[in-house]
Amino acid sequence: MADITATMVKDLRDRTGAGMMDCKKALNETAGDMEAAVDWLRTKGLAAAAKKAGRTAAEGLIGVTVAGKRGAMVEVNSETDFVAKNDTFQGFVRTVTEIAAELGSDVQALLSASYPESDGSVHDKLTHNVATIGEHQSLRRAAIVEVEQGVVTSYVHNATASGLGKIGVLVGLESAASADVLEPLGKQIAMHIAAANPLALDEAGLDQSLVERERAIAREKAATSGKPAEIIEKMIEGGVRKYAQENSLLTQVFVIDGKSKVADIVAAAAKAAGTPITISSFVRLQLGEGIEREEKDFAAEVAAAAGM
Repeated sequence: MADITATMVKDLRDRTGAGMMDCKKALNETAGDMEAAVDWLRTKGLAAAAKKAGRTAAEGLIGVTVAGKRGAMVEVNSETDFVAKNDTFQGFVRTVTEIAAELGSDVQALLSASYPESDGSVHDKLTHNVATIGEHQSLRRAAIVEVEQGVVTSYVHNATASGLGKIGVLVGLESAASADVLEPLGKQIAMHIAAANPLALDEAGLDQSLVERERAIAREKAATSGKPAEIIEKMIEGGVRKYAQENSLLTQVFVIDGKSKVADIVAAAAKAAGTPITISSFVRLQLGEGIEREEKDFAAEVAAAAGM
């Protein structure tokens, strides 16, 4: 049997909202597999939903810039939040974001690119910064959003400085409408995306492996209902449909008014403008998303250092 630690139980409780004893039982039942434990709790009705693992697991900054009909974002990580407040670090993130706006989202291409006002590359500058600041840093990822006609709008949540923060969003709106119509609409949609964290633009764009995972959970929950087979199938499809609607941007409830679907907000703006408006694409980057942070026992570290 896997060794189930208090930290594992706490992490599972933070993700699911389930009770401590239920979380411990779920981990025991799944041999310590966190994702399987989340699913186990959901099939037992002990977790309303699997919370997205949104806890920031790395420090640094998201850089965002928009130039004309093209927007770029990059994530540059550091070991501590203190470095994210460093002027040299912030300047590096801004510069790399501007380079990404020209070259695209390939990280290796960005690292190989010439760094402005220097004889070296972006990688060389990053290495110099590490030596100067005294802390490991890395260019983790980049993203581009562009439109043929219309605007690209941006939003930075928890901004540390202009164009720099913890969460960045780019939204592309394809339309012949004027910028003074599209810009405020795009800004509101970007703010919604920052808050609601949709997984795709529409249901067709959802990762099918995630959809099938939801189907499996719904099937196991429905199987214990005692309902006839045809009712169970409807329950399963209803659960999958709810998941798809809640995680697709166009079918999410707009956080700003709390009642309209995002698709309806866009349709209303298009009607008022007298021309079609389409969300062509969006990107949301959250600092440290998906990176595991090593949990350390500070008291144990002190004791070890003291030779106790």
